[in-house]
Amino acid sequence: MLSEIDYIKLSNMGFYAFHGTSKAEKEIGQRFYLDVEMYLDLSEAGKTDNIRYTVNYEKVYNIISEITKQKKYNLLEALADDIVDGISRHFPQLERIKVKVRKPQVPLCGILDYVEVCIDRNNPSKNINES
Repeated sequence: MLSEIDYIKLSNMGFYAFHGTSKAEKEIGQRFYLDVEMYLDLSEAGKTDNIRYTVNYEKVYNIISEITKQKKYNLLEALADDIVDGISRHFPQLERIKVKVRKPQVPLCGILDYVEVCIDRNNPSKNINES
């Protein structure tokens, strides 16, 4: 049974990519920063010290890197959604996945640290596999 507090988090991953709605963003690019939280029952991993009962976060990082760099997205929402889908396909044991994407250089007339989009979804692959 899933404990509501078990999760693995990859924090502040940085990638240089070409996302945005403007021509300059797609040509020049910038750094994007991502956080991912993956919720699952980690009790068996803790008891056995065996990676098969958890998520290999090196694989998660590689999935995120590939998705972030393979395509130029207009919207951070679309990027975050594709990352949730990519992780869920590879790790159906996850109950829930939360992805935050931060864009520090936003082309607008104003001062801010960054814009952040958060997608927090139950794993659609989990529901398919349990049907």
